[in-house]
Amino acid sequence: MNKLIAVYVTLFPIIITGALNMLFCKSKLLDILKKPIDNNKNFSDGKRIFGDNKTYKGFIGMIFIGGITQVIWYVLIKDTNLSQYYLLKEYNIYINLIFGLIEGFIYMISELPNSFIKRRLDIIPGKLGNGTKGFIFFVFDQIDSLLGVISLLVILMPMSIEQYIFYVCCGGITHVIVNNILFLLGLRKNRF
Repeated sequence: MNKLIAVYVTLFPIIITGALNMLFCKSKLLDILKKPIDNNKNFSDGKRIFGDNKTYKGFIGMIFIGGITQVIWYVLIKDTNLSQYYLLKEYNIYINLIFGLIEGFIYMISELPNSFIKRRLDIIPGKLGNGTKGFIFFVFDQIDSLLGVISLLVILMPMSIEQYIFYVCCGGITHVIVNNILFLLGLRKNRF
């Protein structure tokens, strides 16, 4: 049980950041940034590079909301010894801000290969595909950003491969739950 608590305390800022970024992207705030990061350009195969769903607004939002969320979380739990990476090193607000900004950036960068591959396979942005292909993309959609974020955590708190897999599985399951809640709230178009 302690391992599960440690996972969620450690991943909580990025989970909240993802949900808040979804709210930010749905809002009218800074809609000038709601432009695809691939600038509507096609790859050499004639297909879009990433598609319409990967925008500057989402990218920038994830980075800055990530920094703010990480600082708030640090202030709330810094003296509790609940988060694994606070147990290993001395941290402060500035390091947490930088970590949150980097974590948000890595989260977004880690989603790009998945979007790139889906465009090559003619899967509509925001969709998964059908059959086996759909199942594979369903799983990968839940863990792509986690693979990057948890790899960043490994730098701060060395973990075994079993711990890494445990973090990815817990994060993936949580991603499905949060996405379904966002769908029910009308903040997400697709249900998983």
